[in-house]
Amino acid sequence: MRVDSTFISLILWALIFLAGLLSVELGLSVAIIEISLGVIGGNFLGLQPTPWIAYLAGFGGILLTFLAGAEVDTQVLKSKFKESFFIGGISFAAPFLGAMFYAYYVLGWSWPASKIAGIALSTTSLAVVYAVLVETGLTHTELGKIIMAATFVTDLGTAVALSLLFLEFNWFTLVFLAASALFIFIIPRIYPWICSRYGERVIEPEIKFLFLILVAFMYLAKLGASHAILPAFVLGLALSDQFMKNRKLQQRLRVVAFAIITPFFFINGGMNISLKLLLLNGGLLLQMLLVKQVTKIAGVYPLARKYLPRGAMYTTLLMSTGLTMGTISSVFGLTGGFINQVQ
Repeated sequence: MRVDSTFISLILWALIFLAGLLSVELGLSVAIIEISLGVIGGNFLGLQPTPWIAYLAGFGGILLTFLAGAEVDTQVLKSKFKESFFIGGISFAAPFLGAMFYAYYVLGWSWPASKIAGIALSTTSLAVVYAVLVETGLTHTELGKIIMAATFVTDLGTAVALSLLFLEFNWFTLVFLAASALFIFIIPRIYPWICSRYGERVIEPEIKFLFLILVAFMYLAKLGASHAILPAFVLGLALSDQFMKNRKLQQRLRVVAFAIITPFFFINGGMNISLKLLLLNGGLLLQMLLVKQVTKIAGVYPLARKYLPRGAMYTTLLMSTGLTMGTISSVFGLTGGFINQVQ
């Protein structure tokens, strides 16, 4: 039976509203609650990702990544580059190598499937990290900025590994890279004029312009068999000084994102989790989870304790999250025939 899209929308907005209430009452990150409610909706309420949900979820992930880049203090990034690079680098390398070799030598997976496992489990979700840091008020602290910069390094490693090992380049890949570089170079130079000429209006042209550019990244990335996460983050980074000067604009963009768009990203992530498959393959799930967490903690914690002694464990736990790039890598492996549905 075909379910009416308006009814699906009604259920989703009810879950989004409930997630907000539970987040306030329980003192937990709304991202975690939205993912949990997405699991409930997908497994018990019959909700399934539709094209419009998938589109909003994809855009929500890109928007979160852009916002995360915009929160990074470039001065802190320059002064703390070594800390961010080493923490982010080991956060990628340790679980990538650990999961890949475990899947190949212990689980007996094929070499391509093992590489997909390593890539998928190497990730740290920039979107989840950013959402948690915003809710805890840490985005303006040095700790929060270093964590976001380190997370970007991790996801950069994941994206590069996936591209080099599996993705097929075409002429549109070059177009995507060239257009992304051009946008990142030009937009920080014209955006202040757009804000001064068209800003402070209820129709928010300056926000709509950013949405246009992010959707352009998504479109070009699709043509180029790539992903818009990296240019979105770098564009946010390039505009971070502008947002630091205009906190009201940053706050309005956050409100639009967290109220309307990003909940679909987290709920859609939960809807893609099959409890039936997890229960049937609980042993495999537990093994892969332990491999990821053990390698992440073993790699990140010593460096975090050295560079961020007051927030070492908090940094380590946040760096152990995964969603966006992990999902992208897994779906790519499945559609490309490198892994099966259980894997």
